[in-house]
Order: sequence, then C-alpha cells, then structure tokens
Amino acid sequence: MTRREIGDAARAILTDLARCLRFYSRLPVPTLPWEGDPHGIPDFRTMPRVLPVAGALLGAIGAAVLYLADALHLGSWLAAALAVASLTLVTGAFHEDGLADMADAFGGATPERRLEIMRDSRIGSYGTAALVLAYALRIGALSTLLDRNGPGLAAAALVLAGALSRTAGLLAFRLAPPARSTGAAYAVGQPSAWTVTVAWTLAGLLGLALDLAALLPLPGTLLAFGFAAAAAVGLTRVAVRLVGGHTGDVAGAIQQVSEVAILLALLIGAPR
Repeated sequence: MTRREIGDAARAILTDLARCLRFYSRLPVPTLPWEGDPHGIPDFRTMPRVLPVAGALLGAIGAAVLYLADALHLGSWLAAALAVASLTLVTGAFHEDGLADMADAFGGATPERRLEIMRDSRIGSYGTAALVLAYALRIGALSTLLDRNGPGLAAAALVLAGALSRTAGLLAFRLAPPARSTGAAYAVGQPSAWTVTVAWTLAGLLGLALDLAALLPLPGTLLAFGFAAAAAVGLTRVAVRLVGGHTGDVAGAIQQVSEVAILLALLIGAPR
C-alpha cells in the first residue's frame, strides 16, 4: 500500500470509531477534521467493524469507576452499582431503553400492536420488570466477581462485556430483515458479512489479549462468546416470530441480555 492509501485507511477507521461512539453513547466526541457530516445517519454497512473497540472504550469507563470505588473501600456491591450507573450515564440508557420497549411490546396481541408499543415512550410493567432484573443481574454478577477475584478481573470483565455485547447486537441486523420500512433500524442499513466478521474477530482478539494478560480466565471467555451468540440468535428469532424482523429496540435488548450472559459466563468460568 502507498502512504496515501494507508492514511486514507487510517482516517476511515478513525471516522468509524468516532461515529460508533457518537451513536452508542452520549460522549462529546469531537468532529474530525476530514468529516463531512459527523451527526448524520450512520452507515451500518461498514461502520460497526470497529464497534468492539468503541464498546471496549465504554466498558473501560465503567472499569475505571469500579477500580476507584474499590480503592475507596466502598464495598463490592456499591462499587458494582456505581460502575453500572456510570455505563448507564455515558450511554444515556440507550440500550436499557431498547430492553424495556421490547419487553413491553412483546406482550402485545399482534405484530402491529407490538410495533406500536415499541414506539411508545412510556414504560409498562413488563419493561420495568425487565430493567430491574437486568440491573440486579449485572450488579450481582459484577459484585461477585469483584469479591471472588478482585478488581483486575472484574474490570476486565466490564471491558470485554462492553465490546462483545454490542458486537452480539449486530447479529440481529444480519439474521433478520427490518420489522419496519421506516425508522432508524431501516435507515442505517444492513452490515455486510465482512463487517460483522471483522467485528467478531476484533472482539475475539480483545478476549484473547485479556486472557494472555491473565486478566480473564480462558474457559470463562469462551463461554462468554457462546452465551452472547446464543442470546443474540435467540432474541432475534423471537423478534422475527413476533414482529417480523429486527428493530433498534431489539438490538438494544440483545446488548443488555448479552451483557448479563457474558458476566454470568465469566463468573462461572472464573477461578474460585
């Protein structure tokens, strides 16, 4: 490759990373000098190839809060709760909103009614229950990891969960059509098979790096990938059956369920 081609490739990767962070979080990501429309609709055909990197960066914020809370001797449960709260803050409850909407909607009687409920900003009993359970499971698993294995493993778990859970959400876009012909999930397009492959490869390399650094157990990491993929495929199939395809809320719900599954897998595979 020529120097110019290398520079163009580097700029494209940095652009995708910046747009991933803007789309999946509320962080004040600055406009890159070469960007034309930094706040336009993202193009999912290529952008998510670096999603694991963006997810790992978001997870690292929670990991830093966890480390600080543990260093201040606040206790494992409170440290885990503060870490999860920080993740909710930096993402603007982006994924939690999807989980609540999906839980409420799938109690509807018809596909049309379920899609209508997903558009409703109000939260019902199913959505409330789903959020409470998701928070309880995330905080509980993280707190137990911190108690059993210390802040290093617990922090690494948040980094991997941040990367892998968002990568798992891409499977809905590959395995199912959009449930609507309008809306964000339809507008962003379908990631190519190459994009999804690159994303999963990056997530795998991140997991391997954390294993080699002795921050995560290999059995738990392998189990985490299996649990995340199973959660993504399972929820996508449910979405196809009930509403005919995926929506942004379905992808958000997959991220939340996958994150719970990843933390539980790492807890199962961690040394006692």
